[in-house]
Parts: sequence; structure tokens; C-alpha cells
Amino acid sequence: MSDKVRIGVIGTGQIGNSHLKKYQAIEDASIVAVCDINEDAARQAAARWDVPQVFTDFRKLLEVEDIVAVDVCLHNNLHAPVSIAAMEAGKHVYCEKPLAGSYVDAKRMLEKSRELDRMLSMQSGRLFSAETQAARRLIEDGWLGDIYYAKSSHYRRRGRPYVDGYGTSTFVKKEVAAGGALFDMGVYSISQLLYLMGQTQITTVSGATHQELPMYEERQAESGYNVEELGIGLVRLDPGITFFIEEAWAIHLSGTDGSKIVGSKGGISLTPFQFHTTISDMEMDGTFDLGGAQTRWGRVYPREADAYRSPQHHWVAALQGRVELAPTAEIGLKTMLISEGIYLSQERGREVSAAEVEEHSQSTALKV
Repeated sequence: MSDKVRIGVIGTGQIGNSHLKKYQAIEDASIVAVCDINEDAARQAAARWDVPQVFTDFRKLLEVEDIVAVDVCLHNNLHAPVSIAAMEAGKHVYCEKPLAGSYVDAKRMLEKSRELDRMLSMQSGRLFSAETQAARRLIEDGWLGDIYYAKSSHYRRRGRPYVDGYGTSTFVKKEVAAGGALFDMGVYSISQLLYLMGQTQITTVSGATHQELPMYEERQAESGYNVEELGIGLVRLDPGITFFIEEAWAIHLSGTDGSKIVGSKGGISLTPFQFHTTISDMEMDGTFDLGGAQTRWGRVYPREADAYRSPQHHWVAALQGRVELAPTAEIGLKTMLISEGIYLSQERGREVSAAEVEEHSQSTALKV
């Protein structure tokens, strides 16, 4: 059994405290340092979660030799520079979603991890959900056949950060967040479906973005809101897969039909979880006891099941060498390509190729 993994957390805002709370449930993790430019926030988090070391300069945290990995909980346009600095300092990096503020920055992160042989992982909560694990088993066992269509559809009625009454204004400023609904909430479902589709390559993207619903005027003015509340996309992937996307912070609709993935033999609705197929020339919609299955797997394969309980459990297990790290960074890079493809398609008024998106992508990374 490996010793506890010693981790430093960079950023102690809302997301940082959420990550710190999750590490408390992981016996093999030890949070030894936190860092935030707001010293009061850093000290409050350290006191709350019993963390011994506090820094206001992330570079000082990176100098702590026995820190094996860092968890980067900063705004999107800070992900790349801080993560790359951490890898250059010899640390493995777990990064909050999205992987970066732009495709080219995310690509730099992944290239650096390979160059320096550092682990890089993106926070992708849905990849470790009971629904995703069940869907993956059905796909690997051949129940879907050849996958040819996937759909990501998620709405909030009025759930824009800050302007609708929660979160901070940094979520809605392109200069800090780089994107809106696609980057903030779309990344979860897009990455989930990319994970389930396996080794696919993006060929083209067609899409549009909208910001149409009225806001409280004072909140709009204070926030400098300049990102999308709705992102829509049609993505073509090789081999022959069509992927439809609609992700909305705010929209005049009631509910959503969630994510789906369909193959030649069967299909899956992820929320609520159902399997759809035809048996003996009769259409069938089936449900599963996911809770019972998860409990049984946990009893029969306790160490393996523990490694897939949450993104943080998986990260710690991978650092210990107990499991192979899931390709969340690679999936995060593809997610960035899709999101930027939707933005570029909106700008150019037509479908764009993956090569065009890569060529057009520009760094949004802030100086640190």
C-alpha cells in the first residue's frame, strides 16, 4: 500500500473549498498546503479543513518538495499558466474544468504533461457517475452495436451566474472565464458523451450561440456580462457519428430530455437511466438497479470500486499507481475544440473544420 498522497490546492474560492471537502473523504489523500492571493480566504480554508501550510504565491507552494500533486481551482484563463508551471516544478496536476480558456492553451497543457511525463487530469464528475459506469459496461459488452448518434441537452430556466443571483461575476466575463454556458455546464455532458464514444476524431462543427433573455440592469452592468447563455452545436465525428449539443444557462423551456447515446443495436438515455432495444421483434425500454450493482461491485472489488467513486478518488488512486488514469485531459481537449468550433461557426456563419478551429485558436491565458 502506498503512503498517503500529499497534495496542494491552489485557489480557495467556492470550487477550491468544494474540492477540499471531497478530499476529506479520501483516506489516502493528505492536503498539506493551500494557496490563494486572498490571504484571509486561504487562512479560512486552511482552518476549516485543517491544512498546515498557507501561501499567497502559488510558486512558493510549488517549492514544497514533498507535495506530489496540485489541484488547480482557479478561473479558466489561469488554468494553463499555473498548471504548466506546476508540471515544470515536478508536480502532477488535477485541474478544474474546463481544461483551459482556449483550445491552444489546453493543447499546451497536454503537450507539457507528455513532455515532462506528468499526470494531467481534468475534473469531470459525470465520468464517474453510476450512469456513466453502467453505460460504459453496456457499450463494452456490445449491447449498443455501432454507435452513430449522441445528444447532449441540458437547460437551466434562469441559472446564469451572478446576474440571476448566485456565484460571482467572474463566471460571465470572457476576459476571465473565456466562455459561458458551454464552458461552465456544457463541458460536463459533452465530456461524458465523448468518453462513452471512445476513440473518435472531430471532423466538423456547426453551431450558434445566443444571449437573449433580459437581466437585472444593475447586475448586468456590474458583471460586464459578455458570454453566451445558450450554445448549440452539430458535430461530426469519425467514424460516422453525429453529435448534437444544446446547453443553456437560461431558456424559456420547461425541462430537458438530457443526454442520449444510440447505436445500431440499442440506445441509452442517461437521465433517468434507461436502455432501449428491440427483442424478438418487440421494442423494449429497460431499467437497471444501479444502486444495487454499485453496492455489489464495491463489496466484491472494493479497491477498484473506490478508485471510481469520484474524480478525486480516481485521481488519488492513479497517483498511487493503483489504476490507469482516465483520459480526462484528452477528453477535455476535444471538448475545447467543440466549444471553440461552435464559437467560430457562429462568427463565420457556416460549418467549420477541426483544422480551422485549431488554426484559429488563440491563447487566452493570463500572465501569472
